[in-house]
Amino acid sequence: MTSALFRVDPRDDVAVALRDLAAGEDAGVRVAEPVPSGHKVALRPIAAGETVRKFGFPIGRALTDIAAGDHVHVHNLATALRERGDYAWQPHTDGAPAGAEAAEGFLGYRRADGRVGTRNEIWVIPTVGCVARIAEKIAARAAVRHAGRVDGIHAFAHPFGCSQLGDDLDGTRALLASLASHPNAGGVLILGLGCESNQLSELLPGIADGANVRALGAQAAGDEIEEGLALVDALVETAAQAKRAPVPLSALVLGVKCGGSDGFSGLTANPLVGRMSDAVTRAGGTAILTEIPEIFGAEHLLMERAADEAVFAAIGRLVNGFKAYFTGYGEGLAENPSPGNKAGGITTLEEKSLGAVQKGGHAVVTDVLSYGARASRPGLTLLEAPGNDAVSSTALAAAGATVILFTTGRGTPLGFPVPTIKIASNSDLARRKPGWIDFDAGRVLDEGFDPSTEALLETIRAVASGRETAAERNDEREIALWKRGVTL
Repeated sequence: MTSALFRVDPRDDVAVALRDLAAGEDAGVRVAEPVPSGHKVALRPIAAGETVRKFGFPIGRALTDIAAGDHVHVHNLATALRERGDYAWQPHTDGAPAGAEAAEGFLGYRRADGRVGTRNEIWVIPTVGCVARIAEKIAARAAVRHAGRVDGIHAFAHPFGCSQLGDDLDGTRALLASLASHPNAGGVLILGLGCESNQLSELLPGIADGANVRALGAQAAGDEIEEGLALVDALVETAAQAKRAPVPLSALVLGVKCGGSDGFSGLTANPLVGRMSDAVTRAGGTAILTEIPEIFGAEHLLMERAADEAVFAAIGRLVNGFKAYFTGYGEGLAENPSPGNKAGGITTLEEKSLGAVQKGGHAVVTDVLSYGARASRPGLTLLEAPGNDAVSSTALAAAGATVILFTTGRGTPLGFPVPTIKIASNSDLARRKPGWIDFDAGRVLDEGFDPSTEALLETIRAVASGRETAAERNDEREIALWKRGVTL
């Protein structure tokens, strides 16, 4: 095999083009037609209906006969996913056990409850979309008034909190309460309206004890902006007393996410992030993996690393429950990958998932969380949330991630409540969008994983210690809530 093609596993039937290939080119196999960079080339003849393998596992079935050298993509390969999986527990001892090695830490803010923040910010969180703009006005004025006293003052607008019912309302409330409990928030103003479904009286009890929180109902206030500013003033006085101090890597809670993936994501960026998950969990810290629809077809790789039978069963329920969520709305599982994923070379959800789960490394799965819940165990946690970038990244932050590693092959400017390190799967993207990208994982193809691993660990330590990410420099900070129910 020449350097023009990359075969991930010896069992694979396809290899990935590392550059655009021309028809007739000899790349270890004669290429039958033009193949774009990141797309797949058949390494052997594959009969119609036969299973096709990449990463050593099935990624679908051939729709037609495929000759060696053919371009393998949506025209001749389709998903073979089933709507429900049947799983049997088998103890598995491999993985990256917590506490196996020490590692250099970072400078963080240790909170009264023992958790550690990577930022010391004031957050203004509205209970309902009706007061979202007021929250933004309070945060903007307070940021000018208190410049340099804390790491930032930010509002997180959203359109929900009104006319929601049942589990849908509970999810919004849990998510916002968990955000307000975050160790990166040295102080939080919860801004309500007064008549919304998401009442302050129901939200506030869900916030962690000891959090530096104030609340204001806009309908009851004389001048809600001035009263809100006065409350933020008080929050800043307390938060400004916090100082960075050396903490071990075990104090880090790492959220891992991929968005706009391409054919290189599973070769470079995602396995590199998996090494970060291993480093943090080996040190005794926590990594959080989400995007449940994007583990379909690869869930067995997580289930075989379940810490015990209860965690194994919880993974199975989560995966099957999410499949039922799709099919209950009459949507097929094959709607994922997205158009951008396909343009980048990803064909089926199995292929996307086998690349995506590599972000969890080899760590033992120690917990499974529902949407809006908070991580509390060392090891790898699996979090309920969809694949949508903004929704799942917000859920990672609410679960307690203090840094998010976000891999991408297509690029995105989005940022979230916590520092989000954008990792390009290919060097072309890193060169074209330096204002978005923090780290070029395309270097893996030239340097190998070990130097890239050390370089990314150093980037994480620097960001956790205060260095701004590209999204922070661009003032890209958003939240998005998962709306699942009826709106009145």
